[in-house]
Amino acid sequence: MNYLKMYGQLFLKGMAMGGADVVPGVSGGTLAFITGIYERLLDAISSFDGEALQYALKFRWKELWEHIDGTFLAVLFAGIATSLLTLAKVLHYLLDTYPIQLWSFFFGLVIAAAYVVAKEITQWKGRVILVGLAGIAIAYAVTIITPAQTPTDLWFIFLSGSIAICAMILPGISGSFILLILGKYEYILGALNERNLLIIATFAAGCVVGLLSFARLISWLLDRYYNTAIALLAGFMIGSLNKIWPWKEVVSTRTNSSGEEIPFLTKNVLPGVYEEVMEQSPNLGQAILFMVLGAGVVLAIDLVAARQQKVTEQ
Repeated sequence: MNYLKMYGQLFLKGMAMGGADVVPGVSGGTLAFITGIYERLLDAISSFDGEALQYALKFRWKELWEHIDGTFLAVLFAGIATSLLTLAKVLHYLLDTYPIQLWSFFFGLVIAAAYVVAKEITQWKGRVILVGLAGIAIAYAVTIITPAQTPTDLWFIFLSGSIAICAMILPGISGSFILLILGKYEYILGALNERNLLIIATFAAGCVVGLLSFARLISWLLDRYYNTAIALLAGFMIGSLNKIWPWKEVVSTRTNSSGEEIPFLTKNVLPGVYEEVMEQSPNLGQAILFMVLGAGVVLAIDLVAARQQKVTEQ
């Protein structure tokens, strides 16, 4: 029964990660960090090494499964896949129908997540602070890059997957936003909705290659420069807030593959300016409510995770 509860919670954490990765500006890595499974995830991914290959070549499947923490990965990625396949349409609908409320929720979520990550820093030295500020600057610079028009060839889908997955496992940097910059966010989302297996498989293959190579670098940084690495990740989160500010003025539009006119370039504005320029209600009260709700969700998850850790240590 304890195993059922434990793996049920892990599956839900995977679903939360998958849901976050669908939305530009929110990172699945953030959810992994605040739920206490981030380092275990990196260790499990990094375990796909020479030793794992030897187990596979010798058909020692039990040892291989234990070496790569297979049950953990299988349950977590089952949750992620379930979320990607089921929530893509829901989030697409919410982004179209209730954009201010949804972005406000994620804005509050990321603010609280940045706090949760930053409080893990044990020593605030000059280098740690400088790296944190650099993380803010880098993430902010990424958010102001103009989305590109790029090819739909399979090689570029593979490349997009390998680049985006690196961002997906970094708290604060959204893999979906990287796809937006590469001009492939809507294309991949459409493939998920339409169950285009060729595109999904090609993108997934790119994700696997990127994941196996990048996870080792992050694990190495956390092992040797923990405070500095955490400061960088927290900086990424703060810098990404520019992308998920709820009130945006549409500067230019473009026509998507379905013939719909959608926003292409936007700029952040204050609620009062939004109401004047966009001639729509800024829904300020609801926005604040959803920001508080988003922050509350993260803080509640952090509190539950901390209590579970104390129980485990006892």
